[in-house]
Amino acid sequence: MNAPRTRVQRRPVHGVLLLDKLLGLSSNQALQKAKWLLRAEKAGHTGTLDPLATGVLPLCFGAATKFSQLHLDADKTYEATARLGIKTATGDAEGEVIAERPVHVTSEDLARVEAQFTGPIRQVPPMHSALKKDGKALYEYAREGVEVERTPRDVVIHKLELSVIGDDVIRILASVSKGTYIRTLGEDIGEALGCGAHLSSLRRTATGGFVEAQCITLEALEAMDEEERLAQLLPAEALVDGHSRVTLGAEDAARFLSGLRRRGGWADADEVAVFGSDPQAFLGTAHVTAGELIPGRLLNPIEIQQILLNAQQTEATP
Repeated sequence: MNAPRTRVQRRPVHGVLLLDKLLGLSSNQALQKAKWLLRAEKAGHTGTLDPLATGVLPLCFGAATKFSQLHLDADKTYEATARLGIKTATGDAEGEVIAERPVHVTSEDLARVEAQFTGPIRQVPPMHSALKKDGKALYEYAREGVEVERTPRDVVIHKLELSVIGDDVIRILASVSKGTYIRTLGEDIGEALGCGAHLSSLRRTATGGFVEAQCITLEALEAMDEEERLAQLLPAEALVDGHSRVTLGAEDAARFLSGLRRRGGWADADEVAVFGSDPQAFLGTAHVTAGELIPGRLLNPIEIQQILLNAQQTEATP
């Protein structure tokens, strides 16, 4: 008879964990494992990585989940490999081979395609994606053998580098805007080269200002004790690092947290990170119009107290 599972005692945990997601795990599986290791009450991620993809996956806990949506809009950088001459049903190595063509690719061809796919382009989202049509994910239609019409979307390829690294294999380095499907980019590059292609590997090396060198694996996190795990968390304000910054005194901070606008000599700005000075704490986001600071996503007083207490405990730990 199996022993009963030990019930995890959850607790308020606030911050951002930069995870290096391993091959084969879904983003949600990785999130749930990290949530269990941290005994966190609330968690979410800032956009999915396919099970066949590895790399930078920011996970948000507690108060940080309020700002995770902001990071979905961040630019991202990927390193991928594509097998030329073979097209699959899914656009990656897991799919059934549906076409094979000979490969004759020169360095001039790669340079031409680099230029063709750099800058604003239009992509048709792949059937094997989580994008929804009539409330149902496209991959669910695909599993049923049904192909539905998809609306092309405008994306931007900020930087693209292609190079041959083996027999009929190219390396793709791409910095892209939100909403870009690298599998689709790989397939489209293969078509532009006249031979077709599918992705054989995919790794996200950066998202927003977060890079792979900052990340930790689940295996490394599991080997730590609880205090070491908590020390891996970045504060929630790491998600708004690129925002303009406004600091409020105690009275204005209290009114701001209650949802009231504040007036001052601030320049107009769409994205503002707001801090209090007494105590020194991140309060939330806002935007400034005509000198008015207009509240956006806000922390509540309990969350702020918990974050300050956790910071004090961390500083006191030898």
